[in-house]
This record gives sequence, C-alpha cells and structure tokens, in this order.
Amino acid sequence: MLMAFAHSTRWILVCLLLTACGQSGPPQPPAPVPEAETETETEVWPQGGQLARLDAARSSLRIRVFSAGRAAALGHNHVLTAPWLQGALWTPLEGLEGARFSLSLRLDELEIDRPQERAALGPAFATPLDAQAIAGTREHMLGPDNLDAARHPWVRMHSIGIQGTPPELRVDVDIELHGRHQRRVLPLRAWREAGAWRTQGTFTVLQSDFGVTPYSVLGGLLAVQDALQIDFDLSLGSADPPAHQVLVEQAAVR
Repeated sequence: MLMAFAHSTRWILVCLLLTACGQSGPPQPPAPVPEAETETETEVWPQGGQLARLDAARSSLRIRVFSAGRAAALGHNHVLTAPWLQGALWTPLEGLEGARFSLSLRLDELEIDRPQERAALGPAFATPLDAQAIAGTREHMLGPDNLDAARHPWVRMHSIGIQGTPPELRVDVDIELHGRHQRRVLPLRAWREAGAWRTQGTFTVLQSDFGVTPYSVLGGLLAVQDALQIDFDLSLGSADPPAHQVLVEQAAVR
C-alpha cells in the first residue's frame, strides 16, 4: 500500500510540475532583427593601432543553465546559444598594453536546447526535449519574471583593463545584463591564428547579481540555479598586421 501511495504521489507531483511549467505550443524561429534593432557602434576606439572585428560565422557563445530544488531530478539542464554576436578588439601596434574589446548579443535571439548542443555536452544534457518543452523554457527563462528579454534585450561586455601575456590573459570587464552593470575579472586564452585573434574562456555569473530572480515553482521544489555558466570561442579578424607586430606576438606566445 505504501508503495502504491508513493507511486501515486510521484505521478501527482509530475502532473503538478508540468502544469506549473505550462505549455506554449511549438516554438517559432526567431524573427530577423530589423536594422534599427542592431547594436549601434558606440565604442570610441583610439587612433592608430589595429581594429579587429568579430567574425560571427567563426565565433560562438554558449550559456549553460542547471536545475535546482528538492525535485531537481525531475527537471532538466538547459543550454542557450547565441546565433549572432557583435564585437571588436583594438590593439596597439606593439604588445597588448592599452588593448580594448567589446562584445554584445541579444537575449531574444538565443536558441534554446538545440539537439546538437545538448548531445555535445554529455550525460547531464542527454535527455531529449520536445518542441513544447523548449517553448515553455523560452517563455519562462526569457519572460518578464526572469531575464525579461523584451525590456532588456542586450547583453554587453566591455573591457576595462587587460593583463598578462598571450596566450594567458586576465581581463577586467564590465558586464551589462538586465539593465545592470557588474565588474568581473575573467581568465582567458588569446592568440593569433591565420591573421586573426582567437580567444576562448569560461566564466560564471549569478543572475541575482543583476537583479534577476531565478525561475522556480512550487515554493522552490523545482528551480533553476542562480549561477549561469558561460563559455565562448571568438575569432576577431583584421587585415594582416605589420610584420614587426607579428614578431612581437610570436615571441610573446613562445
């Protein structure tokens, strides 16, 4: 009898969770961003040196979101990917002292739980999700009670200072999310590759630091962790640098 009661209770809980999460029908592909809604270049770059623009086709940014709460096992981890990024890196003619970069993306363009992305992340993301589940995740995570992508569509990052020698760098950055700013020091790797800068890194931000309350239902029985794990792989291309600059960078990497 106890086993039957436990079995029934589990199914009631699952039904409640599904009802709370809500179903929104099949997701629609993101609408093209009108020209007026693209990021306007506001960064004032120094004279001289070299400006490398981000190559969106060769760059990626991924956000991992993890389930939490007492019933976390009934939830799912999620992965959000940015199909479009904008950014630039300015470097002096020699070395990286005074170098600056910017990066931006739109929350309302994020793609959620693409099957190939979930498969690449291993067992913690192995559960396949159907179209309705993905639509529900988008509605809650990017809706007005959470990241509120309609009111705060842009995520922006600007460097304040860069320390270190390629390929190992530490970058002091200002991150803008949900209309708030936070400073972080990010470790990353950067090097030149086929005439372009390549940079990779991983860092974590807390939603609560930006005034966002992580999604939860049933008094936190099922919830989303406060921490968002972000990893990126960026390519910033430019015209071939002067020969003396290449020699300086190659010597620094060695």
